[in-house]
Amino acid sequence: MLTEANPTDLVSSRSLTTDVVVVGAGIVGSLVTYGLARQGLRVALVEAQSPAAVLKRDRAYALTLAAADLLEQLGLWETLLPRIQPFQEIQLSDTALPKSVRLLPKDLQRSQSLGYVAEHRVLLETLYEQFESLPNLTWLPSTQLLEVNLDTHQATLLLERDGIQQQWQSQLVVAADGPNSPLREACGIRRDGWAYWQSCLTAVVGLERSHQGVAQECFRKSGPFAVLPLPGDRAQIVWTAPHAQAQQLRDLPESEFLQQLRQPFGDRYGQLRLLSDRRIFPVQLRQSRRYVQHRLALVGDAAHCCHPVGGQGLNLGIQDAGALIETLTSDRRRRKDLGRLSLLQRYERRRKRETWLILGFTDLLDRLFSNHFWPLVQLRRLGLWLLRHVPLLRTLALKVMTGQWVQRIQLKSH
Repeated sequence: MLTEANPTDLVSSRSLTTDVVVVGAGIVGSLVTYGLARQGLRVALVEAQSPAAVLKRDRAYALTLAAADLLEQLGLWETLLPRIQPFQEIQLSDTALPKSVRLLPKDLQRSQSLGYVAEHRVLLETLYEQFESLPNLTWLPSTQLLEVNLDTHQATLLLERDGIQQQWQSQLVVAADGPNSPLREACGIRRDGWAYWQSCLTAVVGLERSHQGVAQECFRKSGPFAVLPLPGDRAQIVWTAPHAQAQQLRDLPESEFLQQLRQPFGDRYGQLRLLSDRRIFPVQLRQSRRYVQHRLALVGDAAHCCHPVGGQGLNLGIQDAGALIETLTSDRRRRKDLGRLSLLQRYERRRKRETWLILGFTDLLDRLFSNHFWPLVQLRRLGLWLLRHVPLLRTLALKVMTGQWVQRIQLKSH
């Protein structure tokens, strides 16, 4: 059972002190919290919702090889691996073209998987279970952040839980509170970008025939359609479509929705069963003008958002978490202030340049493939033909898709 801080035990202290306060207990915020606490820092994790509410999300994510490497360095991989689904092949197709492209481990000189698919609950439960072994981690769910003050010597946060207010002081505050981050907004950090004309619909379906560890991305006129394999002959679909169409698909009776689903799905998996609610969310590209300021660092969706094509969103956040942990824990040996701007800018420089490439890559893919404009159709015919016939291009594409092009994060041994 997850141990939570008891506000009645804390109220007697006028001000509580820790090294880092992380705001947002989703996957990325929890990774930052766990990684820093595991390295011996005192960390408080603040979440406005209850643990049950945070866990209750029918979503799955593609994890890149780079994300898997980081999770292994954090000591989580051995626990996670039996509960997630590896995939050994990626199939790329276009409804305007007759043949698909198969990307295989041999294209990366590997003998095993190209990536993994993990469910939201599995990732978070694994992290929350690890919290219990870290006495220097304070867990504050169902807690509201009322005020934050980032001054020269410390950050001061006013929190409220069960009607009781607490003041916390720390060297650094980490904003991991999602794309609409109240903490980012309160600190005056602006974002650039745009909302797409599309929404994304997700659902988990049961398959009559095995997915055989194959991940699919089919480019359609309305937007990409992805199939992510899950354990137990299940799959998550990620269906991107114009807003009105996505809402219509969500609201269809189940039998009609499954009938519509057979168009992009085809017959390869046999009969389909709907195993979860259908959820939609708007698609956007956002980049914060700054990832850091004095005593503040942004991670995950609080820092950036990208189109879901290629499944890169969570992986960007995982790389943020790893880079921030690496930056803070390597410098801690020198006993310097963790919240100083010169230190945090090292994290920002590294992550911003890597994030820009993925934002541009996913935007280009969506704009190139989500239309039937004749010159672009011919251009993508050529691109997919080259992917099928030029091994070097397949290798380069896979290096981007699997995160093998980024600088490897090196965490200190625990």
